[in-house]
Amino acid sequence: MAGTLPEYFFRVRENGAFVFRIDTENRQRRIEMDQIAVVNMRNGEIKPHGDRVLSEADVAEIKLWMEDRAATLARRDIDDIHRAIDHLNLTAQWAQSRATDEQLEAVTDRLLLAMHDLRSVLVRKKADRLTRE
Repeated sequence: MAGTLPEYFFRVRENGAFVFRIDTENRQRRIEMDQIAVVNMRNGEIKPHGDRVLSEADVAEIKLWMEDRAATLARRDIDDIHRAIDHLNLTAQWAQSRATDEQLEAVTDRLLLAMHDLRSVLVRKKADRLTRE
């Protein structure tokens, strides 16, 4: 690998990450990954792995990663919504121009219920925002 490796590696999991310290300063010059903590993004908890005691530098680096990860996930959420809008538009075009009666029969009720649910939530949230202004 070219360049220097970071001091920490975060193996992402559904609710956070496993945190590893990277070590290349050994006899064989091999990359060793030593798990030092587990991060839970939902509740912000950082648990040392095993008997470990995390240094202030460890905790600071983990918290920095957590902030960056939260920002990344927030960007992905909004990108997913923009993609959903595109898919709704593509679905409307498909239904109008290419869908067969059988295909429409297979999806119409589920689409209508999902769109009704979404519309209800959006209208309620918009009304809440308007009443707060």
